[in-house]
Amino acid sequence: MRQRATSGSPFEAQFGFCRAVREGDRILVAGTGPIEPDGTTTSGDAADQAARCFELIIAAIEELGGTAKDVVRTRMLLTDFDDQAAVGAVHARYFGDAKPTATMAGVAWLCRAEWKVEIEAEAIVSAP
Repeated sequence: MRQRATSGSPFEAQFGFCRAVREGDRILVAGTGPIEPDGTTTSGDAADQAARCFELIIAAIEELGGTAKDVVRTRMLLTDFDDQAAVGAVHARYFGDAKPTATMAGVAWLCRAEWKVEIEAEAIVSAP
C-alpha cells in the first residue's frame, strides 16, 4: 500500500507533489528546500539551510515508519561550489552512522533565489 507524507511546503500544492512516498520497504523523499513552518526560507548560510532540509527529510521518513539510519542515498544540490565542505559536514552530522551513498552537485538555481541548497533522499526500512 502506498503511503504519502507532506511537510506543508507551499510548493507541494502549487506543483502537485508530496514530500515523501513509501512503497513497501522503500521511502523516496522529494527535493527538499529550506522551508520554515510559515513558508519562509530558513535564514543563514548553506549549512543552516542544509540542516533544515535534513530535519524535514528525517521527519518525513519517520512519519512513514523509517529512521535516519534507514537512509541509503542522498542527493545534495548546491548553488555555490564553496559551500560543499559546510554542507558535507552537516550531512555527516545527520547521516554519519547510516553512511548512505551520496551525490553533491552544483546547479545554477533552485526554486527560490535565496536557497543555497536542496536535498533529496531515499531510505529502505528494515523489518522490525
